[in-house]
Amino acid sequence: MDSDEDMHDAVDLESVDDDFYSWETGMDGEDGGADYNFVDHVLDDSEDITSRRQQNCIILSETDIRQLQEEDISRVSTVLSIPRYAACILLHHCNWSISRVHDEWFADEEHVRKAVGLLESVVKMRNATELNCGICFDNYPRDVMSSASCGHPFCGACWRGYISTSISDGPGCLMLQCPDPSCGAAVGQNMIDVLATDEDKEKYSRYLLRSYVEDNKKMKWCPAPGCEFAVEFVMGSGSYDVCCSCSYNFCWNCTEEAHRPVDCVTVAKWILKNCAESENMNWILANSKPCPRLCLGPWSEHGERTGGFYACNRYEAVKQEGAYDESERRREMAKNSLEKYTHYYERWATNQSSRHKARADLQSMQTEKLQKLSDMQSQPESQLKFIIEAWLQIVECRRVLKWTYAYGYYLPEQEHAKRQFFEYLQGEAESGLERLHQCAEKELQVYLDAEGPMSDFNDFRTKLAGLTSVTRNYFENLVRALETGLKDVGSSSNQTTGSRSSSSKMLGNKNKGGKIKAAGTSCGLGAPSRSLDDSNLWSCDRCTYANPRSTRSCQMCEYRSAQHYQVQAIVAEFARPSRNSELGYKDLTIRVPPRVHQDS
Repeated sequence: MDSDEDMHDAVDLESVDDDFYSWETGMDGEDGGADYNFVDHVLDDSEDITSRRQQNCIILSETDIRQLQEEDISRVSTVLSIPRYAACILLHHCNWSISRVHDEWFADEEHVRKAVGLLESVVKMRNATELNCGICFDNYPRDVMSSASCGHPFCGACWRGYISTSISDGPGCLMLQCPDPSCGAAVGQNMIDVLATDEDKEKYSRYLLRSYVEDNKKMKWCPAPGCEFAVEFVMGSGSYDVCCSCSYNFCWNCTEEAHRPVDCVTVAKWILKNCAESENMNWILANSKPCPRLCLGPWSEHGERTGGFYACNRYEAVKQEGAYDESERRREMAKNSLEKYTHYYERWATNQSSRHKARADLQSMQTEKLQKLSDMQSQPESQLKFIIEAWLQIVECRRVLKWTYAYGYYLPEQEHAKRQFFEYLQGEAESGLERLHQCAEKELQVYLDAEGPMSDFNDFRTKLAGLTSVTRNYFENLVRALETGLKDVGSSSNQTTGSRSSSSKMLGNKNKGGKIKAAGTSCGLGAPSRSLDDSNLWSCDRCTYANPRSTRSCQMCEYRSAQHYQVQAIVAEFARPSRNSELGYKDLTIRVPPRVHQDS
């Protein structure tokens, strides 16, 4: 059977490009960010599911979930020619996968029936006037007794108590079996609806609904507090970032807050580190230590002859012997580790706070200020959506910038060139975002406080829309670059390190006299050169690299020049100067930092 048979309408959606960026969903379309509505979003029950499709997921309300569940039950019941309650039991057993139900059923029907407790033929209760209840052992008329498909009779009161206890124990009631200890016949929803109380029937129905989402590999509940929407993921869509109708963005893979460009493993490590008790020990090691005048020996051995109880003269002697070198080294390492963690965590937390503030400002803009600005500037709200788009961009960029600090914390220390380039890109991103944030907040306030329409409002519109576009492009490229690990910078770093190593070895090959004589060659950059006593090498006066005599120009200088142009090409992807020039923002073009690859 087709393994995708159990996929719903989501399968028919087009897969998005691998470079899909999460916040573009909120930017496309005429409504300019309807998916990011921070006002309470109430869906009409009659609203079609397809109207809530996004590029990589479908948002489902409780009504939608029940509709899909009923459709799956009806489909299995029709294909296998079994009652609906039996189809429901089979689907729950197979994690609501229609294809798995079909595969297992047609492969070995008898084995499947035995596993779930579905008998091939229904056994009726004995045809007698009175029957004995298998729980309370009292005799009752046959018409007040009930049984599962196995025919074991029990009275109504015992059935209600048995069902109520099972439902109170939790979702295990969905696999309820006959009360007879020797029987494994399944008790389905058909008997629950007849024998259980209204309260228990509601609980059972709720467990069944939650099972459809929690046991389904394609669905998950939105992790936002108080949200009752479920999200069905479109497999193969490229991005795990999804946005619920409640405006909460989260990662489908780990259900944490959306965290591109950082992977789920790094996020898990970062969250664990933020709450781990080990940081307390690092603080103790870094900020406390034994008194430097004590030798840590027994108290009874100290007194006036050792310099006093609090001024031990044995410490200096023991320190000179190297007894405290290891403990001092450990304290220094702990202190450095704590300082590094504090640096990145403070900035991570600051951007998180700024994001929460930006979301509050966005909500205020949507509910209050936009109408006021529309009245003040005599423009319809439909022409002011560029302001909402700007605030949406600020909120999303704050999230990305926040997680770049977790990315930087786990970036290997030995990759100097990559770290330097990352910090440069991060700094430029922060500067660009602050520029956009200031324009959307402080410069907009001038028009909100105005007493009437202002003639330069259209200029402000052009500026804010341009800053939004440039910032979005920069952050999109930043995310893609970090997700690929800045691999171009990493390869050049390794090559530079290897060249420097060989240069050091070559420069060490001098003769005993250590004399230097002119070689008459140049490094190709206008700098004079000199040769070593070894006639096969000459040294560049500009970079001191030892070159083979057969070369007419310095190999290291040429390499650095090539890497300089490579960095320019990488940075150009972020800057997009042509786009900036069109918008009149030449100051947003990224400037290449000097010697970005030379200090590795």
